[in-house]
Amino acid sequence: MFKISTAHDKNKKIKKKVTLKKPLKKTVKTIRNSSKNNFGIKKKTTLKPNSKPAVKKKLKKSVKKVKSKLVKPSSKRKIDPKRKNSFKNKRPALIGKRTSTKDKAKSKKPKTRKAELKKTKTRKSVKSKTTRKVIKKKSPLSLDKHPENPIIPPNPENEWEAWQTFNPGVILLDNKVHFLYRAIGSDGLSRLGYAVSSDGFIIDERLPEPVYEHNPHQHQFNIYSYFSGGSWGGCEDPRLVRVDNEDVVYMTYTACDGGLRVGLTSIKVNDFLTKRWNWKIPKLISPPGEVHKNWVVFPEKIKGKYAILHSINPRISIDYVDDLEFADNRYIQSRHGGRPAKTSKCWDNWIRGVGPTPLKTEYGWLVLYHAMDDRDPGKYKVGAMLLDLDDPTKILHRSPEPILEPCEDYENNGCKWGVVYASGVIVKDGKLLVYYGGADSCVCVAYTDLKEFIETLRKGTKPKLRKKKLKKRKR
Repeated sequence: MFKISTAHDKNKKIKKKVTLKKPLKKTVKTIRNSSKNNFGIKKKTTLKPNSKPAVKKKLKKSVKKVKSKLVKPSSKRKIDPKRKNSFKNKRPALIGKRTSTKDKAKSKKPKTRKAELKKTKTRKSVKSKTTRKVIKKKSPLSLDKHPENPIIPPNPENEWEAWQTFNPGVILLDNKVHFLYRAIGSDGLSRLGYAVSSDGFIIDERLPEPVYEHNPHQHQFNIYSYFSGGSWGGCEDPRLVRVDNEDVVYMTYTACDGGLRVGLTSIKVNDFLTKRWNWKIPKLISPPGEVHKNWVVFPEKIKGKYAILHSINPRISIDYVDDLEFADNRYIQSRHGGRPAKTSKCWDNWIRGVGPTPLKTEYGWLVLYHAMDDRDPGKYKVGAMLLDLDDPTKILHRSPEPILEPCEDYENNGCKWGVVYASGVIVKDGKLLVYYGGADSCVCVAYTDLKEFIETLRKGTKPKLRKKKLKKRKR
């Protein structure tokens, strides 16, 4: 209903009620127009209540066309009957249930026969690889580390060996293994202690006092000695040898005396066995003002002379002398090759020096040596080589890989981590026993069968390390 008011006079107002048959509704209808504007967006048109009938008709026709083009919600999509099964597999799982891995594997089937054949081939190849690893045999060139290492640890009850005990020199006398090991205590000096073992693994006796000390000619701080094991001076890294069953035990060692020089002393065999430490006055056989280490004496004379191996880098250097007295201040002139070339790709591209005293075998002199690898920096490793019996400057065979590497905790936790320093070797009951210092902190032992070791070294087989348990000897 609408009220219309008219005023014919200023003073009177006449109100009339007008009724319409159909009330007008103020509605706005929105439709989609098929035409687009310049921006590609569909236009929207609105119908007003007072629009002309001709325009309304045109708009109605356009709306019908647009609606005919639109997809009705009730209409169903035609699905290819071949794809019906694929939709079933892609339906989501019900709430509270999860598809297992087996169901997923079943649903992911290979499309063709070729894919199935490829899968079976890869499975067979994986199986064959795993079986090869299991069948792989242990290399005879490997050394077995004693499971109860270290065999000579530091002793905090004795101040002179409270910090470090390592790098022993060993000798086999009366079927017993005798040790002279390097020890460092609270005063920072390096001395030599004594121990003995009847089987080479379990220590039977260990003396509470040091058995050898070096009295330097120059009492001053030596930085070379500190980097050579952590001491401020003294004697280091002994090697013991008895030449041609003489009644003398010779000992070479590193003397911290005006630098790092090589010292040589000796003791009678009887005094050594009875623990009467009557050592001869040592001789410094390397020149003063130079750094030299790791010199050893061969256990037999070669062509009637004593042979001293003093360098293996860049070549094997041996001096032959008539005696080991070194009177009139005679020195051995030696040269060390230093760091290697960067192009070298072998594991021992930086050879540091000789290890224990050479060991005579049927096929040559067995020499163990220390080396480093620039690709694995900071680690001392041990290699092996066979030298000619008549001319030890000739290398007959050399291990393609290290025979001893620092992989145990006691070889990587200590004064100098990542170090295995072999300084003693003997043969007992057909076994090769190698004694070494672990991390410059303790004495350890590794062993293997000598015959198999030499045969494998001659063949050049790649070595590997492994562990083996030993039965304890009842005391």
